[in-house]
Amino acid sequence: MDTLQRILEHKIVAILRGAAPDDVLKIARALHKGGIKILEVTLNSLNALESIEQLAETIGDKMEIGAGTVLDVETAKSAIDAGAKFIISPSLDPAVIKITKQRGAVSIPGAFTPTEIVNAFNFGGDVIKLFPSSSNVNYIKDVRAPLPHIPLMPTGGINKENMLDYLKAGVSALGIGSALVNTNHKISEQYLEALTENARLFVQINHDFLESKK
Repeated sequence: MDTLQRILEHKIVAILRGAAPDDVLKIARALHKGGIKILEVTLNSLNALESIEQLAETIGDKMEIGAGTVLDVETAKSAIDAGAKFIISPSLDPAVIKITKQRGAVSIPGAFTPTEIVNAFNFGGDVIKLFPSSSNVNYIKDVRAPLPHIPLMPTGGINKENMLDYLKAGVSALGIGSALVNTNHKISEQYLEALTENARLFVQINHDFLESKK
């Protein structure tokens, strides 16, 4: 199974933003223990490229590791060289999409309006990050009505309480940040255990939704 297939199957993309470098691997292992298969490290985190490289080398066979907040071509190249299997941006830059695809990684550019979403997809985006989603499920339903063929990944404001609504709206993946991983919290063994359990709850919601569609 390739990276794109895993994203579309597992749907949950855990967003790791601002974690201390020494904590990144601990957090990733706790998330994986809870069933998370896809992990995004945002590049506005301290030593993000080094963290991506460490994750790719240690648990890259168990989790798909990618880079987020990628704003330009050179950064995309550096992230992929470090081991990122997918590149996520908050905005739309055709050049970033192009180099990402040329380097064999999955492209997830950011867009919001229907025009931006269509352009992002036509430029080669594999999944389009709907940003900011602002917990607006009705907007997603409206967008998907004329554009059901474009895979969307809303990001921002998604939690255990509204995740099912997004899945029912037909999204292809979900970017989940602070509701899943609170990097401001002290990383203790107790917190890591709680993180694993939190991850299990998110994964279970997705599992139950998929089972209900069979």
